[in-house]
Amino acid sequence: MMIKLADYVINKFAEIGTDKIFVVYGAANGDLVDAFTRTDKTSYVAIMHEQAGGFASEGYYKTSKKLGINIVTSGPGGMNLVTPIGNCFYDSVGAIFITGQINSRFLRPDPSLRQIGFQETDIVSIVKPITKYAKLITDPNSIKFELEKAIHFASSGRPGPVLLDIPINIQKTMIDPEKQVGYEGELNETVFDENKIKLEINLLIDDLLNAERPVILVGGGVKTAGGVQKFKEVTDMLEVPVYPTWNALDIATSDLKSYCGRVGTYGGAGRNFGIQNSDLLLTIGSRVSGRITGGRVESFARNAKKIMVDVDEAQLQKHLQQVCFDKCIKSDALLFLNLLEQGLQKKDYFKVGPLKHKRWFEKAKEWKTKYDPVKPQFGKSKDAVHPYRFMRQLSEKMTSNDVLVADCGGNIVITSHAFETKFGQTFITNNGNSPMGFSFAGAIGAWFGTPEKNVVCIIGDGGFNMNIQELQTLFNYKCKVKTFILNNHIYGITKAFQETNFQGRAEACGPKGYNPPDFLKICEAYNIKTVSLKDPADSLSVIDRVLEYDGPIVCDVDIHEYHTYEPRIFGWATPIEDMYPYLDRQEFRSNLFIEPVENWENPAMPDIVNPSKDGSIE
Repeated sequence: MMIKLADYVINKFAEIGTDKIFVVYGAANGDLVDAFTRTDKTSYVAIMHEQAGGFASEGYYKTSKKLGINIVTSGPGGMNLVTPIGNCFYDSVGAIFITGQINSRFLRPDPSLRQIGFQETDIVSIVKPITKYAKLITDPNSIKFELEKAIHFASSGRPGPVLLDIPINIQKTMIDPEKQVGYEGELNETVFDENKIKLEINLLIDDLLNAERPVILVGGGVKTAGGVQKFKEVTDMLEVPVYPTWNALDIATSDLKSYCGRVGTYGGAGRNFGIQNSDLLLTIGSRVSGRITGGRVESFARNAKKIMVDVDEAQLQKHLQQVCFDKCIKSDALLFLNLLEQGLQKKDYFKVGPLKHKRWFEKAKEWKTKYDPVKPQFGKSKDAVHPYRFMRQLSEKMTSNDVLVADCGGNIVITSHAFETKFGQTFITNNGNSPMGFSFAGAIGAWFGTPEKNVVCIIGDGGFNMNIQELQTLFNYKCKVKTFILNNHIYGITKAFQETNFQGRAEACGPKGYNPPDFLKICEAYNIKTVSLKDPADSLSVIDRVLEYDGPIVCDVDIHEYHTYEPRIFGWATPIEDMYPYLDRQEFRSNLFIEPVENWENPAMPDIVNPSKDGSIE
């Protein structure tokens, strides 16, 4: 039976289980959107802005584990997807982006011509560096092949975004699905050499038994591989310190037996003492970026033998690594954890290892508790809501079945410092690209992915401005997203950066150059329920009220001009175990099993000044 190509595309997405597809309508994607009228197997969500639709697709994928799909028009529609495509590329998000394109006869015949057709844009060339595959469809008889290839590339190996650009005339073409040729290349999943992995695991177990201070750094790759439960089981038995990257806060959760704090340039509980004092570092599913190592890369885990487990071949190439690993194991994280568990049992590791590392494990736990970023005095103020204390209270109230979607900038630092995750929770942010405004649209997608769950959005005032138009989407679809705006009335992390690097000249970050609106009035104009929190004594009752509300709600949390995100490294000039505000030098030295770096007695200090209210220097 002959059907329109546009119908074939939408039916294919329904066939793979994606039940919500995010769209912004335009003439060049009209046939694709119209195809939804001829199926009841999937439906569209009409989002207000293409960028927000892309962010929503990411949130949908991260909660539902179904491919995120986005359909937009040509020209500016496609170009508005560049940021969310980058998000998906860097954070390994399985997503397919469909852009409508002008009629093929009006496409420029040569790149020397800038444009022929109205809203003609070579979107394929624009996004090729940030996609796993991008293709302009010129032959309607190739659509089955290209769709199956796109689905395979988006979901296999290290997942990522794919873009298909489909001209209007191609969308309208009648095709016979029975005569279409499917994608046959690389259909099998990546095959790993299990015998080689087992041999490498045997050597790893020997290293664990020989080590005095082993640690594990876990990244988001474990979740991508479906290995969260197995990771918990294995690390519970290992009883060595485990540290999550910010993409793994819902893998190595705060209630995990082996959890010993957080790591990186903004550190967190434990102030990086565990990972820096280690003599064996095992990383699973993490690329180990500069946000983990700090600027002095050579000082990262400097006395440790380093072993990396990753599915991405490029990450395992030593000549491409900033931190040079001693051993690199190519494996899917779940496969590795299963084989590691088997190897540990065969070698009777559990009769020896946990006892040998008991004192080290206890020391790492002690650092986590002693150096908690949420200090007791944070709850004593009667005048202002302290964001760290608020975030800790929110984490205590949220359940193990909830979803938290966090933004970027200062509010993600606060969240990652203070929010204690529970096993079973979903913690979503975008760390690789980290765009302002992600979490609001991402939370909408997360809710469509898991509408039965409580979805909570954390965002700053600056980020909320970036996708504020999606309040209309909340209203249109009655998305039960609970949004907390951490409102410090400035670009907080930017202001902190300026105080460190520009003698406190607060340009374009507030109050000079930036002054947010009254968000509650704007939300009310969209008919969205609102709550205001100004008095810290009301924090718990307001949190309860928001979490229990059966519908979309926005809470403006007034944190005044708070922009102190600590602990942190100063100016990327110190190793990550020496965080600002600095510990007393004697206390700092007493926490090291390793030798400190040169000049540790006199670490670099930020040039902090106090700007006046109008942003000038006093």
